[in-house]
Amino acid sequence: MTAIPRTLFCVVLLVCAKSASAADLIAFYRDAASNDPVFASARQNLLASEEKIPQGRSLLLPQITFSANETYSEQVVVEAPYPTAFLRYPGRSFTLTLTQPLFRWANFEQYQQDKLLVVLAEAQFAQAQQDLILRLSQAYFDVLNAHDTIDFLNAQKQAISEQLESAKRNFDVGTATITDTNEAEARYDLAVSQEIAAESDLVVKEGALQQIIGHAPEGLAPLVPGARMTLPDPAKVDTWVESSQVSNPSVAQSQANLEVAKRQIEIARAARYPTLDVVAQRQFQRAPTSILPPELGSDATNSVGIQLSVPIFTGGYNSSKITEALALSDKADSDLEAARRSAAQLARQAFVGVTSGLAQVKALEAAEVSSKTSLESNKLGYQVGIRINIDVLNAQQQLYSTERDLAKARYDTLMNGLKLKAAAGTLQESDLVAINVLLQH
Repeated sequence: MTAIPRTLFCVVLLVCAKSASAADLIAFYRDAASNDPVFASARQNLLASEEKIPQGRSLLLPQITFSANETYSEQVVVEAPYPTAFLRYPGRSFTLTLTQPLFRWANFEQYQQDKLLVVLAEAQFAQAQQDLILRLSQAYFDVLNAHDTIDFLNAQKQAISEQLESAKRNFDVGTATITDTNEAEARYDLAVSQEIAAESDLVVKEGALQQIIGHAPEGLAPLVPGARMTLPDPAKVDTWVESSQVSNPSVAQSQANLEVAKRQIEIARAARYPTLDVVAQRQFQRAPTSILPPELGSDATNSVGIQLSVPIFTGGYNSSKITEALALSDKADSDLEAARRSAAQLARQAFVGVTSGLAQVKALEAAEVSSKTSLESNKLGYQVGIRINIDVLNAQQQLYSTERDLAKARYDTLMNGLKLKAAAGTLQESDLVAINVLLQH
């Protein structure tokens, strides 16, 4: 399989920009890595899961226990002609036991399963890392897009305001009808309404970013004007799909789940096997005697031996556990296949998103140039009387809509590039660095 490079895009800028180091997107990612509660939860889950290995190993090592017991005995003595006597005295025992498993196959299989559970936790943490990059990038671009929308609406509102003033002057001198003024006023009111909605949307988008980074976002660096991106390397969708079948974190998790399920079958079967332990014990006992007057006797006992335990009948429990484990293994196998298909589909979707996004950006850039030319032509035509006010307003609307769509297309293309890396299981912080050079600093 062809190796997939870690750089997201080969960046070529249309304008000269000064060299930039890590900036806002990288800084926000590091804030998110420290403050995002979802990622923190995944990190703690990994730390907790790593304790499975010493826990499983302990099942193969000696176990030492100490027990103590204290009793009080009462003896009633009835012997004529003496009066009845009540004798009370304590009894104590102390036991130290060492047990070393010699053959406990279930414990060995449990240890192997615990190792796989750590592998599963590592895959889950890798998924959380990639999800953090995607969530942060999406929230970052959403805020930039919201800012762009407000900027475009402000520019559009300013242009409409100027056109409104021109329509009023022309109406006053009798060179235009009241319709031009009404049309401009209606467009201006609509722009104001859209601006209010855009400002509310910006508050929501900033709140979503704040939830991830842990503080109010400030000073987001926008994209460099005219930034260019090329196709992913390699530019073959099959290569990305192949990588997703192996490296995608969801696939890795499903693969680990399958291995865990297979070990669970062996654990269930091992419950039918005999167990063999070395048991060493030292017992000290101080017990009352029955001789009058009572005296306390004591003795110490040392023992060492082999203890064999053979399960004979468990009421069908072991058989049921084996059947259950087999069914869960089949389920895990189906889940693995579903994860592979899902990863392949995500890789295809993201690849198409990048390629079609680049084509859309190119088309919108051409449309932006055409819209600017159309607006200038309509303004000139309005001045000489061959165009009416509504033509100018429509041309303005078309230009600002094109600019807004172009900005969003660039954000979407960048996000699809990150999603493609995530589907292939290769998304890392270095991919954010590749995007960060596209930002103004």
